[in-house]
Amino acid sequence: MTFFNNPERLWKLAQIMLGGLNNTLSIFAITLVLSLPLGLLIALGRMSKNKLVSRIVSFYIYIMRGTPLILQIMFIYFVVPQIMPFKTDRFLTVIFAFVINYAAYFAEIFRSGIQSIPVGQREAAQVLGYKRGQTFIRIILPQAIRNVMPSMTNEVITLVKDTALASTVAIAEIMVIAKQQASNSSSAEPYLMAAIIYLVLNGIAEQLCKLVERKINYY
Repeated sequence: MTFFNNPERLWKLAQIMLGGLNNTLSIFAITLVLSLPLGLLIALGRMSKNKLVSRIVSFYIYIMRGTPLILQIMFIYFVVPQIMPFKTDRFLTVIFAFVINYAAYFAEIFRSGIQSIPVGQREAAQVLGYKRGQTFIRIILPQAIRNVMPSMTNEVITLVKDTALASTVAIAEIMVIAKQQASNSSSAEPYLMAAIIYLVLNGIAEQLCKLVERKINYY
């Protein structure tokens, strides 16, 4: 074994691998912050009584969920610049692709949560004098979020793993560095190190989601 039998080389490998952690965490955090509110808006569009809006949004969700994320990244990075009169930055390309992809998944999760709330609660809110917007924000949305937290947790864990797809356009995240180190050392140990890092990140993300879920259930 090239690294795991040599503590000094293993420590250097860990430092090099963690050098890509910044991009990995940036992609994860920015995607989550932008795709969650966008997903809620898309869910509302999907449930709109306007058939045109609902069909357009439904088609968008179908495209995003029906094609691989890696293909969407490649399309935005390689094809869009040939159509539009501007160049695309690699990192912004990845962020844009991740956001529009995950927003579609979050939209369906939000939609299922919102539709799971009994109609009687809306009617009761109207009797109490709540307006439509107040009913949604104060009564429907909090319960919907509580109901969909397990599904949200699954998507968050998937997002951590999907950050590796940024390697498609050579963003220096964990997987790109693992490939480089594996190639330079002719060893598969950098991939094992990458797997350990992803497991740790997923464990942290899962525990944070469970903490949020417990807080929501408490209230």
